[in-house]
Amino acid sequence: MALQHAALLDTVCLEARGAEAAGFLHAQLSRAVADLDPTTAPLAAWADPRGRVRALLRVCQLPDRWLLITPRDGADDLLKKLRMFVLRSKVTLTHATDVHVTALLGADDAWFAAHDVSVDDTPPNRLVRHDDVTFVRIGPSYWQALGAPAALVSLTAGLAKGSASDAALAEISLGIPAIVPALAERFVAQMLNLDELDAVSFDKGCYPGQEIIARVHNLGGVKRRTRRYAAPTEPPPLAAAVLAADTQVGEVVRSAAARSGCELLAVVDHAAAGSPLTCASAPLTELPLPFKVPRD
Repeated sequence: MALQHAALLDTVCLEARGAEAAGFLHAQLSRAVADLDPTTAPLAAWADPRGRVRALLRVCQLPDRWLLITPRDGADDLLKKLRMFVLRSKVTLTHATDVHVTALLGADDAWFAAHDVSVDDTPPNRLVRHDDVTFVRIGPSYWQALGAPAALVSLTAGLAKGSASDAALAEISLGIPAIVPALAERFVAQMLNLDELDAVSFDKGCYPGQEIIARVHNLGGVKRRTRRYAAPTEPPPLAAAVLAADTQVGEVVRSAAARSGCELLAVVDHAAAGSPLTCASAPLTELPLPFKVPRD
């Protein structure tokens, strides 16, 4: 597929600045941050004391600040709640209004080489900085470019135009959910496969929900996990019921239109995963993820 670009208007960057920004994020997020390699851009959850995910962020360390990439829906409330935990810490949390996010979809080694981005040596969850733009590799054929609007327009000049739905499909294929207010505080990290997505560090210190998330890791206990499906319909709404016969066995956590029908991520009971499933009266066909879904 030729390289395409799509402005992700439903995605924003928050920023953390200050001498204690790294320590603050380390104490709040499920992923270790204090000693993070500056070229690593992992996913991280912010959980409540019950281990239920309030937000999912991609963490990027820049020379002058930390960027937290997250859905626009709920970002204002997320900032307000995070600020409640700053207390006397030397950290400032705001919107990074100067940074927009553009998806780069497809494979074009020559284009990336021209921008000094190594597509061969950069694994997922890594970033490369070049001039005024930061490139974050999300998956094999999916990058996000972070920068000022003018820089991104210049960067993508001449590229074919894709859509935000294409970017959502790329993330769904990787098993990456998007936590917005309708889904906040409903799922423990493992239900969203965040342990498989390297969004949880099990050897770091305390953070909100750490005890519950660690207990699930050490003892098991979640009876449902996120799986990927295709359906021959329009994308169902968030939290739409997944049914086995007439019994609800799961709920949708992300969906996007595909060339034929849609694809979606749904948290589904292990016991029902092998059964015929429907959503919005349409049959679901399970699709693979880049990892095997654990059965705790």
